[in-house]
Amino acid sequence: MVDTLAHRKELCFWGWGYRDQGLSPEEETHVARLAEGLGATHKPAALPRLEDFELAPPRIAPPDKLAGILSATPYDRITHGYGKSFGDLVRLQMRDMPNPPDWVAFPRSEDDIFALLDFAAGSGAALIPFGGGTSVCGGVEPDVGGDYGAVISVDLQYLNRVVEVDKTSRAALIEGGALGPELEAALKPHQLTLRHFPQSFEFSTLGGWIATRAGGHFASNYTHIDDFVENVRMLTPQGIMESRRLPGSGAGPSPDRMMIGSEGTLGFITRAWMRLQDRPRFRASASVTFPSMQQACGAVRAISQSGLFPSNCRLLDPAEAMLNGVGDGKTALLVLAFESADHTLQAWIARALELVADFGGSWDQAAVDRSLAGSDAVADEAGEHRQGAAGAWRNQFLRAPYYRNYLTPAGVIVDTFETAITWDRFEDLYQGVRERVGHALREVTGAECQLSCRFTHVYPDGPAPYFTFYAVGSKSGDMASMLARWRDIKLAANEAVTSLGGTVTHHHAVGRDHRPSGYDTQVPALFRGAFAGAREVLDPQGMMNPGVLIDTPARGAGLGGVLRGA
Repeated sequence: MVDTLAHRKELCFWGWGYRDQGLSPEEETHVARLAEGLGATHKPAALPRLEDFELAPPRIAPPDKLAGILSATPYDRITHGYGKSFGDLVRLQMRDMPNPPDWVAFPRSEDDIFALLDFAAGSGAALIPFGGGTSVCGGVEPDVGGDYGAVISVDLQYLNRVVEVDKTSRAALIEGGALGPELEAALKPHQLTLRHFPQSFEFSTLGGWIATRAGGHFASNYTHIDDFVENVRMLTPQGIMESRRLPGSGAGPSPDRMMIGSEGTLGFITRAWMRLQDRPRFRASASVTFPSMQQACGAVRAISQSGLFPSNCRLLDPAEAMLNGVGDGKTALLVLAFESADHTLQAWIARALELVADFGGSWDQAAVDRSLAGSDAVADEAGEHRQGAAGAWRNQFLRAPYYRNYLTPAGVIVDTFETAITWDRFEDLYQGVRERVGHALREVTGAECQLSCRFTHVYPDGPAPYFTFYAVGSKSGDMASMLARWRDIKLAANEAVTSLGGTVTHHHAVGRDHRPSGYDTQVPALFRGAFAGAREVLDPQGMMNPGVLIDTPARGAGLGGVLRGA
């Protein structure tokens, strides 16, 4: 047992998941072969231990009234020192944490949060809101720079209740610290669901989803958490900011839209009313192959503009399909699915398949029929939609973060970046990213590397391409050298997607890591100034998550994190 104030299961502090979870023997064999296929020869060294880290002592002493909610144990400080990006995992392998939080707070109430705000204001400390810590962009890293006397990471895991369920309006009031499984378990007896399933679902929180504009399960229509928010309650250094709960409003600029995506720079999201859905009863699915990526893109565009709104419309390019064991490296694969709580879906899947046929798509009709035959069983988790190529890809998708726990100490760089682009510019972006990032990978590593693409979400006006790359970072186990290589690749990816007309992030937030060559150039200067002005009103001392989204020049705080000076 570790010394902690957390009430949740012990985490694997140096990687992804809980300590008692890991790779199966079959998975270890799979990822070992993957590493060897890339040319990696280094055998992973001993895993980090808490006692391997030399943590500077806290720079400030808390008042007695906060002693019960503040922790400075190695486990609590280390698990709140980084997120889960590749750069974070490498630095943990290096036992390198020069900027741990001085304290980790576990507030039990809003009164505790206000007491922390008062303490930070009086001590000159920075505060970093912390949900599940799954950020892959430096959003929770305590490297704030400037003249801050200390940094306190504020973990909201005790504010995790579903407070109220409104079945009439089909909505629920949920606290910001609720993990995905916690809130879904509380909604299930009401036959309701939020139906927001990011890859980090098991370890991330509602407040984190709202703060980072997280993308979830649905490939179309309901894509971002934005679509589910009825109202938000935020505790700022200047008081409570809470929007009115409404199904919609045309009353000027929206306070919700200001709080959604604020990434902890304005305050703490303590609760929100969320739009819910009835739990799905009917499903239909198909796995469709295409002779070329171009034909597959044409089919996906037709589906996205048809008004059918599939729940899943994941297109894997030939390289992505092969890497996930569901393709031959020559054909593209479309994982297509529909779901509903109200009606059967024969007409929807039939029309979608008519559209893909126009673009040379082929599928197993018997498998489609099986998906329909079993679909009127409530939330059939073992149904056809979990079988075949679709099921194989889904399993790979969910387990991928665990693979990095093995591959990173073996000297393999595994990372992703995502964007969104209009259909008319997609082909140029797709080819441009493959050329530019592919060149950067070869230049940095001196070897051929794997670079693949899939669509995570699709819109009538464009897709959200999601790129994955594998490369040898170090054959000798030199983590510092591998980190430097990754930095170069990361900056090249940021620059490529923004210069080619895409966004630096579609659903992974900005944090610190997506600012250089990305958000800082994507967002108009006037908007940055307007946001800075709003932040000054809500947080005049600039204590909330400095360095995320924008600088805090009054406190001397600029860009921190793993890309500082890269």
